[in-house]
Amino acid sequence: MSTYVQGDRAMTGSDEQQAPAGPTGRPAPGAERSDRRFGALVPISLAVAWGLAAGWWTPRGPLTSSAAIWSIAISLAVGVAAGFAVRRRSAMLLAPAAFAAAFELVRLRVDGPMVDGLHASFYGTIALVTGRGFHALLTLLPLVLGAAVGAGVARSRACEPALASRRPARVLRRTGTVIAGVALVALTAGLARPATTAAITAADGGPLPGSVAELTTVDVGGHELGLMIRGTSTDNPVLLFLAGGPGGSEIGAMRRHLPELEKHFTVVTWDQRGAGTSYPALDPADTVTLDSYVSDTIALSNYLRGRFDTDAIYLLGQSWGTTLGVLAVQAQPQLYRAFIGTGQMVSQRATDRIFYEDTLAWAARTGNDGLAEQLDAAGPPPYAAMFPSETALSHESDVYPYDHSGNSEGAGQMAENLLVQEYGLIDQVHVLGSFMDTFAALYPQLQDIDFRTTATDFEVPMYFVQGAHEARGRAQLFEQWYPMVDAPIKDVTVLETSGHRPLWEQPDQFVDYMVGKVLRETNPR
Repeated sequence: MSTYVQGDRAMTGSDEQQAPAGPTGRPAPGAERSDRRFGALVPISLAVAWGLAAGWWTPRGPLTSSAAIWSIAISLAVGVAAGFAVRRRSAMLLAPAAFAAAFELVRLRVDGPMVDGLHASFYGTIALVTGRGFHALLTLLPLVLGAAVGAGVARSRACEPALASRRPARVLRRTGTVIAGVALVALTAGLARPATTAAITAADGGPLPGSVAELTTVDVGGHELGLMIRGTSTDNPVLLFLAGGPGGSEIGAMRRHLPELEKHFTVVTWDQRGAGTSYPALDPADTVTLDSYVSDTIALSNYLRGRFDTDAIYLLGQSWGTTLGVLAVQAQPQLYRAFIGTGQMVSQRATDRIFYEDTLAWAARTGNDGLAEQLDAAGPPPYAAMFPSETALSHESDVYPYDHSGNSEGAGQMAENLLVQEYGLIDQVHVLGSFMDTFAALYPQLQDIDFRTTATDFEVPMYFVQGAHEARGRAQLFEQWYPMVDAPIKDVTVLETSGHRPLWEQPDQFVDYMVGKVLRETNPR
């Protein structure tokens, strides 16, 4: 086989067969350009095909560990094939760019903050980092790495020597490839880590007989929805917890702050459709309706009644979960022994209007002209999209401050649910993103709810645990609604150092109320 050097690239006899030689014995310029153009089509075609497939398969990016690992593997394989076909490092740019263009084009059919355009805001930054940013690690990084490896293998097989003057650059490239490879292996290992919840143990350190501590999924309405179930005895009454949001996740807060509650109830913490581990169940988003969430709650309640052999369960809601809970006990009161509301909602529209007015007044008092201009431009609620809601509703801790020292959930809110063992890495990354997409899909549908006119008569006992420092937009409406409530039993207690999240801000007092008041008055055993 003959070998000659063209510039800094060695040519072999096989190369000569691919490009017709010119008068000097080298490939004709036109033939070489044509060969390069044809070679560029290979990585572009492979990456476009993978981008189209990924856009249909995972339009919001991979939402499960298995989908994420498969995305890495396929992207790496496509990158290797593209680099090997081209034998040039240009494949490291062509393949990712072609994939990204095809992927974004296909997922135009999907709506939500995590897939929409860029927004210069706190939520917009979260969407960029945990959405497109994380997806880039799962697809673009392995595409680049694979292309580098594939091109290197192809060049070495063609016996193309590196010039001595370029050896330092070659060392740097190989070092970068090794670092990227190690990072990708570490990411894959992190994605493979299973979610777990700690066992409830006896004095000898082993699992407590008769206890339950599990993470599971249940098919509800054709959607796989995630549950955490914990309790010292499956003979205890069942308590289904409905988190706030819509789209909120409170698995970490429930497990960390309310272990005493598990001694008296079998506590079921549910990731509602679109939230936490149930994020993949959000789509198709146009089927997300208030009625479907109520139906999901009732179906899950019936599942728990059957599994734990009980006629009725307890329903506990926080914030948006209180709205969902009230609607569920109205629809099927026979399923529930009692309802407990914390941070009770009455009218989303009325609450948001008060928040808007109070935030606008606070901005004027404090000289925050930029916020005031944003609020004026957005106008008062309701809003059809997520990001105007952020401007009007995300300054609660500034507008309604209170001393929450010692109450870990006073200002932290969802923060304690981000890095918990009950979530795998993929779920931890998407906790906030799932909240935003689910909130955007469902919250506009809640604007016509006003319990002062639609929910005053109940067939089940109604209990409320409120914070003394609850924001005016909620506290004022609850004070108007509570006297209207007619139920077999109704009661309200106010926890003095709490705000909107009293069950986690003062967990001991909350458990005392649940045992000393709710159970004592409603548990037939």
